[in-house]
Amino acid sequence: MTAYMEYRDSSRYAFGHDARRILELLAGRYAGANPKVPFAYRAFSRLGILQNEEGLYDMGLAARLPDADSGDYAYLYGLVWSDDERSIDSVLEPLGPIKLYLNGQLLFRTSAVEEMKPDARVIIPIVFAKGWNRILIEARRTPAGFGCRFGADEAKVRILNVLAPFAGRDGSAGWVYSAPVKKSCYGEGAFPDERGAEEETGLQWFPRTAWTASESALPNLERKYGRPEKPAAGYGWTRLAMTGSRTVELEGRVYGPSSIWMDGELVLELAGAGDFRELVQVGAGDGGEGRQLLIRTLSGSNGWGFELRASAGGKPLACEQPLRVHGYDGAWLYAGPIDPNAGIGVSDICRASALLPAVHLDGSPAGSVYWETGAPHTRVRPYYENAMLSNKWTTGTATNFGRWDYPLGVTMYGLLRASRTLERPDLADYALEHIRSCTAMYDYSLWDRGEYGFPSVNHQLVLMRMLDNCGSFGSAMLEAYSAEGDESFLRIADTIADFMLRKLERREDGAFYRLSEGEYFDRTMWADDLYMSAPFLTRYAVATGKREAMDEAARQFLLFRQYLFMEDERIMSHVYDFKYGQATRVPWGRGNGWVLFSLTELLERLPDDHRDREALLSFFREMCAGVSALQSDSGLWRQVLNEPEAYEEASCTAMFAYAFARGVRFGWLTDGELYAEAAFKAWRGLTGGAIDRSGNVHGVCSGSRYSFSPDYYMYDLRTVVNDNHGIGIMMLAGVEISSLKAALALPRPANVLS
Repeated sequence: MTAYMEYRDSSRYAFGHDARRILELLAGRYAGANPKVPFAYRAFSRLGILQNEEGLYDMGLAARLPDADSGDYAYLYGLVWSDDERSIDSVLEPLGPIKLYLNGQLLFRTSAVEEMKPDARVIIPIVFAKGWNRILIEARRTPAGFGCRFGADEAKVRILNVLAPFAGRDGSAGWVYSAPVKKSCYGEGAFPDERGAEEETGLQWFPRTAWTASESALPNLERKYGRPEKPAAGYGWTRLAMTGSRTVELEGRVYGPSSIWMDGELVLELAGAGDFRELVQVGAGDGGEGRQLLIRTLSGSNGWGFELRASAGGKPLACEQPLRVHGYDGAWLYAGPIDPNAGIGVSDICRASALLPAVHLDGSPAGSVYWETGAPHTRVRPYYENAMLSNKWTTGTATNFGRWDYPLGVTMYGLLRASRTLERPDLADYALEHIRSCTAMYDYSLWDRGEYGFPSVNHQLVLMRMLDNCGSFGSAMLEAYSAEGDESFLRIADTIADFMLRKLERREDGAFYRLSEGEYFDRTMWADDLYMSAPFLTRYAVATGKREAMDEAARQFLLFRQYLFMEDERIMSHVYDFKYGQATRVPWGRGNGWVLFSLTELLERLPDDHRDREALLSFFREMCAGVSALQSDSGLWRQVLNEPEAYEEASCTAMFAYAFARGVRFGWLTDGELYAEAAFKAWRGLTGGAIDRSGNVHGVCSGSRYSFSPDYYMYDLRTVVNDNHGIGIMMLAGVEISSLKAALALPRPANVLS
């Protein structure tokens, strides 16, 4: 038996047979360890270094520094925060000579071949230390090129957020880059002071942060956006530091017709340009967080912008940021130029997810705009900055809140089911807040990708290229939709369904597979993908009444069975590799768990008269028989199911317990007593050896690649405490064990447990 803890430390020792208490322990630990930390909003210059569609920062400097001579140097400098030690593989595509430094040490230097080869690409392992990490890139101009492209490999999964150095940019997002210099200035042991003033370096750094004197003389909106040729609207948004109902004096100047709202109530309308000073009565409000103040002003013949001050009782009222924007010390946010005829409600404007209908200065439509700061060309940009994945998929101690990815889809599903079982609506509320943190920013994240090349939030949803990116979390979203009816969930689900049903790569027979030229997994089929697709398609069919999605889910199970089912052992190979024309014949535990788990999700909702129902029930029973025969004495199954030397793994065990319990409860398994006992035995093994008395989950292997050798799974894939691949399914197993116990305690027809 694989020992993950002393029995004295286990949840079973603490709570005995009480599955509900252990379920509550699991859910409570997860919610407590993953507080609801929102996206971080940062100042970001749209003239700075952007990312390409692969997520690499485009540091080509020839166009940015056209006056650089051959032989000149330039520097790119950025800061990366890591909550714990974190390893990633970085990608460097040099356009000329490059030196890459990390925390004062030379990490990589291009060779002559790499400097001259147009398509050179280098993978560089990076280990970030806990805390701040300094990355400095030295580029030298030659006739071959100037600069590089640099970033994280698999950037939408292993996110690399970079912040600007120097005191005057503290908290803002993005790299800084220097003006060209004639000789090398920095290297090992000689980094610029990242907390000092950039002027002290003696170099000029971009993008700029200050207005010129002539720009500063212009009204604020004209300074930011220029002078419209036709009337355009602009907005200013701030928060007044005040509480209670009182009379407030508003004074200032506008350059065209303007309207002012406080907490969504129109308090002042100004017919034209000029100075103003008015008393307005402000209601009681809803709390002590200050008052939202919004001004809409049209451009005029003499300029475009506003000045606005507020006071009460003769004392000035301070203005504060309506959103906490790191890297910006001003109080006002701005948006423009806006279509002056757009009928936009105030509640649709004063929110972090707002996209406003834009026009060009000539009045023609210009798509959408988002909030900006008062600095040159600097926008507000939300960032996902919570737990960051490493090469080993570990996330350290930071919260996972707000991330859209497939392991967290299972976790949200587990919380939603646990909430119902435990009659704990707070758990459902937590899961819904996590889901909504993603869905509320969906439209923004699509716009963000279009504006900046690569999104800052919702990376996997926006860059949907594989089932991993959408199916699991999408399924949890639809589980929430079934209870909440939030139509925004269904709109996103429509996009996911269209991807699966119309755009996903398929074999000639219609089977889903992975076609990714140049990737190690090109032309492969993974058992995992039944989970990444079928539960979503099943729920989508129920939510929309579109039978096509249900039929597709059923069809994929039968197709995957043809390729992956090992008839002699009645279990599934992890992967079929079409490059070699054969399955790997390695029955990875969690891969088999995904199949049985997902098949129960389909069978629960599949109509009794569906043409594939009997074939799917037969498949389910065959797999259950094959899996049950391999259960170890401890109750757990092994990482590679048929390898006696493989370690015992918790996530596949939870999935098998879940599937067996449902098979008994729904009457799909003819030998119900045998499978009920196998499910209970698995739960005893999990609670006695994989779930500790604090609710930590042990024995879950990290995210997998694939191999023809079982040794990869047994020795390279090690277990991680509280890995997200196991927490949700552990909760779901607890739900089903509780449900099975309740079902067995009720009078039942004789044929249910024959």
